[in-house]
Amino acid sequence: MNPPIRILIADDHLIVRQGLRLILETENGLELVGEASDGAEAIQRCAELKPDVVLMDLRMPGMDGLTAIEHLHVEQPQIAIVILTTFNEDDLMLRGLRAGAKGYLLKDTDRQTLFSAIRAAARGETLFQPEVLARLLSKVGEKSFSSTATFNLTEREQEVLNAVALGERSKEIALKLKITERTVKAHLASIYNKLGVDSRAGAIAVASQNGLLS
Repeated sequence: MNPPIRILIADDHLIVRQGLRLILETENGLELVGEASDGAEAIQRCAELKPDVVLMDLRMPGMDGLTAIEHLHVEQPQIAIVILTTFNEDDLMLRGLRAGAKGYLLKDTDRQTLFSAIRAAARGETLFQPEVLARLLSKVGEKSFSSTATFNLTEREQEVLNAVALGERSKEIALKLKITERTVKAHLASIYNKLGVDSRAGAIAVASQNGLLS
C-alpha cells in the first residue's frame, strides 16, 4: 500500500485551515502534516516537515504566497504546490504557475476536484478546473508578452504542448500521437527548455501568455 500524500496548508485565515483539515481528514491516502499562516512560515514548515504537496494561498500578510512559491521552487523543488485562492485573477494565476505551482484552484471548488488536484500534483502532473483551463485557453490570440518566434517549437512539440494544455497525461498523449511515452517525455523536456520553465503548469502559463496554444 502506498504511503499517504503528506500535505501542508498555507493560509492566513484560521477558519479556512480548519475547514480544509476537516475535508482532508475524510479522504483515505491524504495526511495533513502541518499548517502555516504566511509565506515565511510555510517555507520554514516545509523545511521541517517535508510535505509532498502544499496548498498555498496567494494573498497573505508578510510574505505572500507568490513569493513563497518562488522560494520553495528553488529551495525545495520536490514539493508540489497547488494554489488555492479566493481571487479569480488571471495575472496572479499565470504568475503563480510560472513561479512553479502545479495547479490553481478556487476556494469554492468541490472536494473531489481538490482531492484530484492534490493527487495529480503529487504525481508531478497538472490538473486544472475546467473554468480555469478555459480562461487560460481564452488568452490564445491575445497580445503576446514576447515574440512567439523566439520559442521555435517543432510541429510535434506543438502537438504535445496542445495536449498538455488539455490536461492529457503522457500515456494519453503517446496513444493519440502514436509515439512512445518516453518520446513524449523527451518532447516535454525540449518544450520546457525552450519556454524557460520546468513543469507542465509553467509551460501552459507561458504558452497562454504568448499565444502558443491552438
